Amino acid sequence: MFIATLVAGERLSAGEISMACDAVRGTASALIDDVACDIRFSGDLAASRSALEAMAGLDVIIQTESHRARRLLVADMDSTMITVECIDELADYAGLKAEVSAVTERAMRGEIDFGGALRDRMALLAGMPEATIAACLHERVKLMGGAKDLVQSFRAAGGTALLVSGGFTHFTGPVAAEIGFDRAVANRLIVKNGELTGEVETPIVDAQTKETTLLDTLTAMNLPRSASIAIGDGANDIPMIEAAGLGIAYHAKPKTQAAADACVRLGDLRVVRYALGL
Repeated sequence: MFIATLVAGERLSAGEISMACDAVRGTASALIDDVACDIRFSGDLAASRSALEAMAGLDVIIQTESHRARRLLVADMDSTMITVECIDELADYAGLKAEVSAVTERAMRGEIDFGGALRDRMALLAGMPEATIAACLHERVKLMGGAKDLVQSFRAAGGTALLVSGGFTHFTGPVAAEIGFDRAVANRLIVKNGELTGEVETPIVDAQTKETTLLDTLTAMNLPRSASIAIGDGANDIPMIEAAGLGIAYHAKPKTQAAADACVRLGDLRVVRYALGL
């Protein structure tokens, strides 16, 4: 048995629910917060997904009903749990945002190597005062809508939540604490005499690190892959998204969307919370 969670931007109508039920020959639950509804169905998963995702104005997440109660959540940070790419915002303080963000975009699309792109971008920021990071954190970093709701309700239900980022510990520490993650994994910037050297400690937290962190944590918790969910937007999130029991592409690049079990294209992270039944 599968469960499809439909989430509308403003209000999910009775007509939309009826159309969705007809499309998959399923039965609907009661409306949740006027915007979400679960539909239970059996049959051809691929055909059902295509039919539901074709409905305009809705986010749809489909999963096996028996696996819905996930125990491990692993999430990317930049453009997923927060609204910005931190390295691009740092570059703005040096007047280099356009140059750096173009490289970031290519890396997130999987067009260039993530590690090499990270080193190249950081080299441009050599000499930046470390205090600029604190200013950037305060002035530019905003939580994604629904981030706190998702993580805190997930943990309240007994789950473990990890923030695993190709970004930097200067940002992930405060962000993880504010949202409520159990732990954060990220790159460490090298600072000397109060300034960035333009270097990052090795090994770099990359796509492989994200996947390994998810799998190692499942092993430590003695859990199957089906108990996990991974959320991200970029190409470096693809391995963990593919490894998770439920991989979600969040307002993601095309390659990431293609690799995921489900995509959130319209709403915020509350869509994921509804899908998990929280």
